[in-house]
Amino acid sequence: MSEFNYHHLRYFWAVAHDGNLTRAAERLNLSQSAVSVQIKQLEAQLGHALFERRGRQLVLTEAGRIALDHADAIFATGRELIGTLLEQGRSRQAIRIGALATLSRNFQMEFLRPILDRPDIEIILRSGTHADLLQGLGGLNFDVVLINQPPARDAVTPFVSHRLSEQPVSLVGTPERLCEQLSVFDLLATQPVILPTAETGIRIGFDAWTARHNIRPQIAAEVDDMAMMRLLAREGVGLAVLPPIVVQDELTSGRLVEAGRLPEIGETFYAVTMTRRFPNPILAQLLDGRAI
Repeated sequence: MSEFNYHHLRYFWAVAHDGNLTRAAERLNLSQSAVSVQIKQLEAQLGHALFERRGRQLVLTEAGRIALDHADAIFATGRELIGTLLEQGRSRQAIRIGALATLSRNFQMEFLRPILDRPDIEIILRSGTHADLLQGLGGLNFDVVLINQPPARDAVTPFVSHRLSEQPVSLVGTPERLCEQLSVFDLLATQPVILPTAETGIRIGFDAWTARHNIRPQIAAEVDDMAMMRLLAREGVGLAVLPPIVVQDELTSGRLVEAGRLPEIGETFYAVTMTRRFPNPILAQLLDGRAI
């Protein structure tokens, strides 16, 4: 067998992490065709295709995932070697996290808290849609993604869902809007409400619950971002329907008040990973063995 060419492996590694041949070639300062040839030579040497094309996207094959795991380990070891010989101590280990754009920032901070003070860990956090995050996870661009609806697990993309937390949902507003001691039912009948958009789990649960109780709330705003819901509630636009963790700072300060919990409605948070031969070891500290 011919000697292994690590230049080929580095070009493959760059394209696999970028997910786009053109962008990776630009970063490598090479032509797209040159990078493509190098990857084909690596595939020929390994005896397996490393990518398959789905539309305009390059997706790793199973052999490609294995190759990327090894490439990550090889280049991480190289960085460790340089750091050791230059007496710079151990290189920082990165963990790549994707989070649903609408997910509570406070919840994300609680998830990351075990590693926030670790100087040897670099946290790379990206937000996106549910579909984009799972695609990125399947392409090994993320070690874990944080979402509020678990994906189906199948043989093609073996996702593993870890149930992290189930948060109740409350009716929250300014002290001025909640100056009278009214029940949740009366508040929903008399006060405008700020709701998540229709496709979210909270909204589906809220619509079903109000329909069962013949409540027709006045909708002041429909928002696809929890941070914006928090701001609108602070401005007194209406009463927000959201998990208290989203506004825990405002509740503590008294800027917002929790009028009451909405029974039968909640939001469950999941961390989703993939079955991998070489999982990121930092995940064990974050997931604490929780899986479904």
